[in-house]
Amino acid sequence: MKSLLPLLILCLTGSHCFPAHLETKQQDLEIVQNYLEKFYDLKTEGVRIAKKKGSSPVVEKLKKMQKFFGLKVTGKPDDETLKVMKQPRCGVPDVSQFAITEGNPKWEKKDLTYSIENYTPDLAKEDVDNAIRKAFKVWSDVSPLTFTKISQGEADIKISFNYGDHNDNSPFDGPNGILAHAFQPGPHIGGDAHFDEDENWTKDHRNYNLYRVAAHEFGHSLGLGHSSDIGALMFPSYAFSDPNDIQLSQDDIDGIQAIYGPSDNVIQPTGPTTPQACDRKLTFDAATTFRGEKMFFKDRFYLRKSPYDSEAEVNFISLFWPSLPHGIEAAHEVAEKDIVRFFKGNKYWVIRGLDVLPGYPKNIHNTFGFPKTVQKIDAAFSDEYTGKTYFFVQNKYWRYDEQRRSMDADFPKLITNDFPGIGSKVDAVFSDNEFIYFFRGTRQYKFEPQKKRVVAVLKSNSWFNCGRY
Repeated sequence: MKSLLPLLILCLTGSHCFPAHLETKQQDLEIVQNYLEKFYDLKTEGVRIAKKKGSSPVVEKLKKMQKFFGLKVTGKPDDETLKVMKQPRCGVPDVSQFAITEGNPKWEKKDLTYSIENYTPDLAKEDVDNAIRKAFKVWSDVSPLTFTKISQGEADIKISFNYGDHNDNSPFDGPNGILAHAFQPGPHIGGDAHFDEDENWTKDHRNYNLYRVAAHEFGHSLGLGHSSDIGALMFPSYAFSDPNDIQLSQDDIDGIQAIYGPSDNVIQPTGPTTPQACDRKLTFDAATTFRGEKMFFKDRFYLRKSPYDSEAEVNFISLFWPSLPHGIEAAHEVAEKDIVRFFKGNKYWVIRGLDVLPGYPKNIHNTFGFPKTVQKIDAAFSDEYTGKTYFFVQNKYWRYDEQRRSMDADFPKLITNDFPGIGSKVDAVFSDNEFIYFFRGTRQYKFEPQKKRVVAVLKSNSWFNCGRY
């Protein structure tokens, strides 16, 4: 089955997948109705949504959905709302109970069993076993729960792969829609997790990673609902992350421990938090321009500032580039070549658009001629007028000639000598409209290179529509 993820990502990253000047199509109205019925408890009693204003139940449900996903709350099926509705996701609703028992059910025991009722032909049996085992371990690592696979007897959590209507009142919808669903704790079907066999299940970044989806579904099996934190594993939409580095956010950890108590570990586990664009204490690991936009990087996330949107988009780096590592330490665009280089440690990657170019990562020493003492790049930017790229390492900087593909002579030099006023170390930097923007901690320095002076000191997140501090 051919992957539709590149198409989905293009839609997600484009400025407008659905031109705002066009009237909403009947097909879009049906998408809205089906989505709100499935995930937001919209009651239409078989009546289709009409193309008219003032449909209050629909408006209220749309507002609830938009608020949940952090969208602009309009009550209208605008471009961004439709984009979210078309993303592959979990089949558990975001509001109303997807449970067989009322209240907030939980398992009354800590040692749980599971069974795999059948196997997908997409993966080897041992790969399925390994994905399921690791997915349960995600939760046992942060809670007092244990999970044991059994092949005989009645398991607490039964796992199966199913097509379409599979007799649980929650039929699957074919490829690239609802990926899976799971039931809250309880007897009989309670806790069971079902995966849509119409999907192509994988153990890497192609199509849908079974480990990633299973870890999410088992959160439901243990009693968790969906989170509106985009960085949480329990966020409803599918977002690929490195299958070797799936981790719970602090939001996920707080949720499971609220149900079952703290971990038995002496040192309590902690998880990452999702960066907030308007956080006064926000700092960046790296920043770069990218085809007219600006992208800032923090841990697993990017914050993207488009000239067409007033607010920042926050999402996983893997949404754009699944094979890039998280924790990018430096990045810069070479606009003339239509590439961006990303750096982590002594390795770098080159991307063009949504593609990581073949043959990467490569070593910074072999390509750029850095001495072996340089083990990481702190920040970098390219000057499109001179064809020079500047690399910042601790309190020094190097200058690289893109045409000659070699370092200029007499480098490195001290940062403080040629960029006075910005300090002796740089976290991130980019060049834009004849100014250079240096980031250090929560501060940003707008630097005028012609006069070698700082013309403004700003908050690091001043690019985002955060209002007054």
